[in-house]
Amino acid sequence: MNAIGEVVLGIDLGTTATKVVAVDAAYRPVSTVERPAPLRTGRDGEAVHDPATVLAGAVDAVRESADACAHLGLAVRGLSFSAALHTLLALDASGEPLTPALSWADTRSADIARRLRAEGGHALHRATGTPVHPMAPLTKLAWFAAREPDLVRRTATWCGTKDYVLSRFTGRRVTDLSCASATGLMDLHTTDWHGPALDAAGVCGDRLPQLVPPTAVFPLLPEPAAALGLPAGLPVAAGAGDGPLANLAVGATAPGTAALSLGTSGALRVVRDRPGVDDACRVFCYHIADGLWVLGGAVSNAGVVAQWAAESFGGVDVADLLKEAAEVEPGSEGLTALPHLLGERAPWWDPDARGALIGLRRGHGRAHMTRALIEGVGQQLALVRDSVVAAGAPVASVRATGGALRSSLWAEIAAAALDTPLEITDDTAGSGFGAALLGWRALGAVPDLAALPADVWSRPHRTVLPDPVAVRRLAEVRPRLERLYAVLREFSA
Repeated sequence: MNAIGEVVLGIDLGTTATKVVAVDAAYRPVSTVERPAPLRTGRDGEAVHDPATVLAGAVDAVRESADACAHLGLAVRGLSFSAALHTLLALDASGEPLTPALSWADTRSADIARRLRAEGGHALHRATGTPVHPMAPLTKLAWFAAREPDLVRRTATWCGTKDYVLSRFTGRRVTDLSCASATGLMDLHTTDWHGPALDAAGVCGDRLPQLVPPTAVFPLLPEPAAALGLPAGLPVAAGAGDGPLANLAVGATAPGTAALSLGTSGALRVVRDRPGVDDACRVFCYHIADGLWVLGGAVSNAGVVAQWAAESFGGVDVADLLKEAAEVEPGSEGLTALPHLLGERAPWWDPDARGALIGLRRGHGRAHMTRALIEGVGQQLALVRDSVVAAGAPVASVRATGGALRSSLWAEIAAAALDTPLEITDDTAGSGFGAALLGWRALGAVPDLAALPADVWSRPHRTVLPDPVAVRRLAEVRPRLERLYAVLREFSA
């Protein structure tokens, strides 16, 4: 029996911030603390974090969260982690970082990814569930092997950002099966390191952390406990990846219920009870816990297309431009967009993809172009949905979150493209909430994630129904999009 005066702290190590969410024994978020996690970008696609800064931010946020809970009369029962997927850094024999932490957005391994895709990328994708793409640690490791052999020789352990922070809290060099399933190095079916993937990456399994379930628990060491203001020996759950935990956070774990997130980028994921991807290798497959897996795809371009349009059309306000675009009829009067301003991930997994506006006429203006770009994002999400369905995971309903959905235009276009009502929910706690729920599971509060009570998740605060006219017009265009992408692909080199 849980004591109502206890909380689990879910620590979400995100791409731009670390968020700590305290969740009580009734599975309600009671406080949230956030610290920035500056992402340094540089030439040739560099996108990295300083591991020491991430660690310091996590310690500071946990300490403040624990203090806030103490003032509420709540004792911290345990810690649990969420983290951005696809991160990578090198540690020496004493556990000190030898490199910055490469984020999923680091694309310096693009040439390696192209080569590996051409040399059997689909086989690796089917085995590991992770696309052969510059985001994947597999390609990042191969890049290090080719560029910095001396560093590789000095590296004792390659790990993710969360693995590093967890090692500082517990003294254990481990990685959970959820984050490991997004490295491109783990076999989906054996949940062990995949030999051919290790060969492609140029790494030996003994240089990787020990694989553990997301619900594995380790005691908090005395030194970090003092820094956190928490008791030594406090249980610390290994945790899982932020994308899979986002499904848990919004209650999209039942068969047929997809989670859609729309911010600067976007993603659509659905949960099922077995691993595997579609035959065309257009989706990813990552582990959550308790035998559950997420299938889906992330798109690199969502809210960023409206931001780009506002900047490009004379620095107009984004909200004003969206109002103009909302006055344009669905279908943008024949204007079609490939919205690949930042390359594209699902379903193409092509960092070289370029954006395009097809069908421009004299009568088209900035409102048409903006609407066409947003419709293009909706179409990309629909192609992801189609790929998920092709992998054997039907989509009957969508729980949607994200800043872009504050715009009625974004919500209406997404609903029309998916031809599904969008149940828009509050995601202020996000993956940190999912991490805390997983922490309660790790502490034995429930036998498995499916046993969490239904009232854990808040009801949608609004539902957006698909407009039949917009559904029809977008569906008519969609079969041409794949052909357009293929035809224009030669201009991306």
